[in-house]
Amino acid sequence: MKILIVGSGVREHAIAFGVAKNSKVEKIYCAPGNAGIASVAECVPIGAMEFDRLADFAEEKKIDLTVVGMDDPLVGGIVDVFEARGLRVFGPRKNAAIIEGSKAFSKDLMKKYHIPTAAYETFDNAEAALDYLKTAKMPIVLKADGLALGKGVLICNTLEEAEDGVREIMTDKKFGSAGDHLVIEEFMTGREVSVLCFCDGTHIKPMTSAQDHKRAKDGDQGLNTGGMGTFSPSPFYTEAVARFCETHIYQPTMDAMRAEGRPFTGILFVGLMLTEDGPKVLEYNARFGDPEAQVVIPRMRSDLVEAFEACIDGRLEDYALEFEDNAAVCVVLASDGYPVHYEKGFEITGLENFEGRDGYACFHAGTAFKDGKIVTNGGRVLGITATGPDLRTARANAYEAAGWVDFKGKYMRHDIGKAIDEA
Repeated sequence: MKILIVGSGVREHAIAFGVAKNSKVEKIYCAPGNAGIASVAECVPIGAMEFDRLADFAEEKKIDLTVVGMDDPLVGGIVDVFEARGLRVFGPRKNAAIIEGSKAFSKDLMKKYHIPTAAYETFDNAEAALDYLKTAKMPIVLKADGLALGKGVLICNTLEEAEDGVREIMTDKKFGSAGDHLVIEEFMTGREVSVLCFCDGTHIKPMTSAQDHKRAKDGDQGLNTGGMGTFSPSPFYTEAVARFCETHIYQPTMDAMRAEGRPFTGILFVGLMLTEDGPKVLEYNARFGDPEAQVVIPRMRSDLVEAFEACIDGRLEDYALEFEDNAAVCVVLASDGYPVHYEKGFEITGLENFEGRDGYACFHAGTAFKDGKIVTNGGRVLGITATGPDLRTARANAYEAAGWVDFKGKYMRHDIGKAIDEA
């Protein structure tokens, strides 16, 4: 079996890690890939948005299954292009990927189908948004409508901060066209939990829970990032919470998308806030979360490729989804200065320390080859994942492993998973 993975980041490395466990997989390609993915797949110099070139490659190499990891190509319609050419592909079509591509769409969907979420308003011009803020309760949340690399959300504590945020998003176009429309929603308090779900257009099966750390600095301080680390499972995602979400959020979302003529097949990421009034949806994504994939996929007992195929073939209901009775923690190693200004091109040492060590993984985010060496090539550089019989052990293992590698400007948070001590 030949598999093509589309993407170049740590999420795609985690997917390749899971796919490689299937004994029927004889060859993995990744387009365009990165220096770490090259250890398990052949990297192909084709961009993730070059749909026709990717489809040509899939035809030429007789690819049995293409897995799309990134949000941009999904929202752009890569699945539609592949399906039109009779190619087998995993991911939602363009009209379903809008659930991530437009926050206004997803909020309106939840409102229409009574899926619990924060109260909100949407705006298409800055002046109207600024007028609304004058009577709004602080703190408040501003969300750029479109894709913004996971950074298009601003939590504003004062009116002045909120007004500055509106101007940044809508007038200054800090996030480009993603800020053409703006969602302003109430600030919810509680524990954040992420749940990734397999979907076949009709049925949905949630995976194990995870908890992300978005802020750049310890104590959830600093700017929003693409994610500085995560752990799984979340001790706050109890069986009672899971049952509520399955009844009032997960299946209703699938039913809503189907009712709208947008059946969703692929990975649905559901970001939850566990409020005093019960779980509510923070956001949807149309693919594996990052860094959630780095702790969820290593814990899968079931076969990842078989899960993809069950979704595509509409037989997810009969697929046995199981996870190991353990825990995993991921610590992100970033370049100093991320997510604003940082340098790259520094050699990474110590990567060989992960070879042959069960329960440890080093997933590459922003890396590249230079003069025969692996160097830093982004703000987030590596995701260090370790498992253990419980969360505290997994956390200790992950931080120990984070010390096995080094590069100039190496930065990490030191409190990933600290919340488990409060459980």
